[in-house]
Amino acid sequence: MSRVPELFGSLTFNEEVMRERLPKDVFRALKKTMEEGSPLDPSVANVVATVMKDWAAEKGATHFTHWFQPMTGVTAEKHDSFLSPVGGGAVIMEFSGKELMKGEPDASSFPSGGLRATFEARGYTAWDPTSYAFIKDKTLCIPTAFCSYTGEILDKKTPLLRSMDAISKQACRVLKLFGKTAKRVTTTVGAEQEYFLINKEDYAKRLDLVLTGRTLFGAHSPKGQEMEDHYFGSIRPRVKAFMEELDEELWKLGVPAKTEHNEVAPCQHEMAPVFATTNIATDQNQLAMEIMRKVADRHGFVCLLHEKPFEGINGSGKHNNWSISTDSGENLLDPGRTPIENAQFLLFLTAVIKAVDEYQDLLRISVANAGNDHRLGANEAPPAIVSMYVGDDLDRVIESLVSGKSCGDKQREYIEIGASVLPPIPLDHSDRNRTSPFAFTGNKFEFRMPGSSFNIACTNIMLNTAVAEELRLFADELESAPDFDAALSALIRRELKAHRRIIFNGNGYSREWEEEAERRGLLNLRSTPEALPRYMDEKNLRLFETHGVYTYEEMKSREEIGLEEYSKTIHIEAETMLRILSRQIVPACISFSGQVAQSAAAKASIGLKAPAEQELARQVAEKTEQAVAQGGRLQEALAHVPGETEAAARYYQSSVLPAMEQVRQTADSLEVLVDKKCWPFPVYEDILFYA
Repeated sequence: MSRVPELFGSLTFNEEVMRERLPKDVFRALKKTMEEGSPLDPSVANVVATVMKDWAAEKGATHFTHWFQPMTGVTAEKHDSFLSPVGGGAVIMEFSGKELMKGEPDASSFPSGGLRATFEARGYTAWDPTSYAFIKDKTLCIPTAFCSYTGEILDKKTPLLRSMDAISKQACRVLKLFGKTAKRVTTTVGAEQEYFLINKEDYAKRLDLVLTGRTLFGAHSPKGQEMEDHYFGSIRPRVKAFMEELDEELWKLGVPAKTEHNEVAPCQHEMAPVFATTNIATDQNQLAMEIMRKVADRHGFVCLLHEKPFEGINGSGKHNNWSISTDSGENLLDPGRTPIENAQFLLFLTAVIKAVDEYQDLLRISVANAGNDHRLGANEAPPAIVSMYVGDDLDRVIESLVSGKSCGDKQREYIEIGASVLPPIPLDHSDRNRTSPFAFTGNKFEFRMPGSSFNIACTNIMLNTAVAEELRLFADELESAPDFDAALSALIRRELKAHRRIIFNGNGYSREWEEEAERRGLLNLRSTPEALPRYMDEKNLRLFETHGVYTYEEMKSREEIGLEEYSKTIHIEAETMLRILSRQIVPACISFSGQVAQSAAAKASIGLKAPAEQELARQVAEKTEQAVAQGGRLQEALAHVPGETEAAARYYQSSVLPAMEQVRQTADSLEVLVDKKCWPFPVYEDILFYA
């Protein structure tokens, strides 16, 4: 353990390395860019590039890459060596400021949603100096933004940085009204990452897992998570060894992995880091998912990051813990000891409440994909209805403000455990509500809807920009008010009253809440094809154009990319299902029913009755024919997919998915009838309960 401080960040070109190696004036210029977002002089970049190259070479790096986040949901990189010929057969190791600041990867094969034609290949990557460079696989990785030759953004980092600028600008305006001067306000995020670990051997035998990341077939195991014995349970030695190496690899890369434990479902686990500035947290989470897969492979595992890899047990999410802080370290979502008296906190809280209410659709869009549609509302994750949980204390404060009646000065409460050796525990301002999509947890909001495979940039773009808009409107109103205190009080009361409908502290899984949410006028966008077209609502277009986060064309492209990805995902799943059915399940069932029929015939030949064999052979044969017929109907459904993007996505959701579900139900019923030795791939009890 004494090695950890020395190990942490040893493969990152972090502030400590920069301060030690860069000339003082260069370090100050770079630091100013990192903290205030000011442009970086090219001459400074040249010095940084040389020092960065020398540091990387000392660590064994021979190549560099601009590490970026296209609209694929994963990261991308093109490697170039530091090698530069100097004549006479000799070479030197060289890296320029120009190479540091700009790269030119081919942009033609990345999703663009119509922004670029295939023949329009040129794209640019641009260094993000606010996120530390790092070494991975002997390659210097430089976090970058990615755009087209004509300037359209083709990545997730650029709009995230824009949204961070937007909320900083408006939050600084609001703070100025309270007599505070902040150069920059930043949002911070801690992304709790859930995942499954399964044996490589089982994974390799399941074509559905290999091609789609989830099981398309699989009867429920007799034991799943019913006994609630896996959650926070003792960690198996093999898994613990994986977690130890994962921590070490992440620590080297400056990722502050902090918490690890077993999750609810068998084979499911969680890793949570310490909070970081939102763009850094996003980069670190993308890196963490990659490292998790690599480390798992070295331990004989496959790390599954699909939102719902197994039917009948919990899927995996990624909880986005979001807060707002000033450059001096003040958390603007900290209620203090008496929230009712903390006007600044109440104003920022009101801005978040109003933002979540007015832009429910954008938050739902930010977590929309085919995998997460299986998870949301499945008694393991929040429902598709966006609502906020604030806890009893804050709810009393809000009620007091709306009604104008005092809620009293409630003293801090303590929980008495009832054992003399245990001290009283101070009661937090709020409980935790795992059914709430957007829950206040003391000094931050936990957004629980993102799926485990998601890039959290999209969620935080939506949050940052929506809250920036409300702060802008508040600042406009309060800056021109003749009596600030009176205007502030009136504004908070008015907006809380208008948007209180979004607050719900009860059970989000209940049917009653679904009905109540409808009465309140809240959206219930159950599927991705319902959610994504809301991108183009007038209020959303106006929001992003006002703050310079997206243009109309960039918004349209993201709707198009999301709908295409949804359709492609389900099409691949359906084709994979048909292949497994025809090549593995049906032949296995025919062979098994034939064996049983032969056994029955052999008994009959010597005058013995065989009712069990006859009935089993009949059931298997009938269900096999049923599965074949259902497979034919699924194939027919795939042949009639509409050509238009939105229509295709809606068709996959309404016609292809139900056809797939019918095939699965029949095949899963066959699995429990057929001899396990004849079944063509590992079943749930094999996969989930390994030694």
